[in-house]
Amino acid sequence: MAAPQIGIGRAAAVVRAPGAETITPLNPRVIEESSGTDDQHEGCLSFFDVRGVVPRPLAVEVAHETLAGEARVTRFDRGIARLVCHEIDHLRGVLYRERMREGVSPIPVALYRGTGSGWTYTTR
Repeated sequence: MAAPQIGIGRAAAVVRAPGAETITPLNPRVIEESSGTDDQHEGCLSFFDVRGVVPRPLAVEVAHETLAGEARVTRFDRGIARLVCHEIDHLRGVLYRERMREGVSPIPVALYRGTGSGWTYTTR
């Protein structure tokens, strides 16, 4: 959840994946992306009734501040990298539909079969 999505004019996000620690990057910016990418379905509160296939880097390094005001650079991989990038995009006014490949359209949630299961990755 990015702060602007709930009417808070701050560069802050809260990212929580199942079974993972909550991440709260303040003023985050991606400073490095892996060359490897992965296409997975994403959903969003902005478009809660559809899912779209979005390419994202498999790993990112993000410069940010912690809640305690400490400057950090954190590396995020795979699913967490995807979630962090999605929320950083929100802070920049970018929605996942703008990241979808040309000619690809979102599908209704009723047709999406991934609900309740995690993203899968293959070794490249």
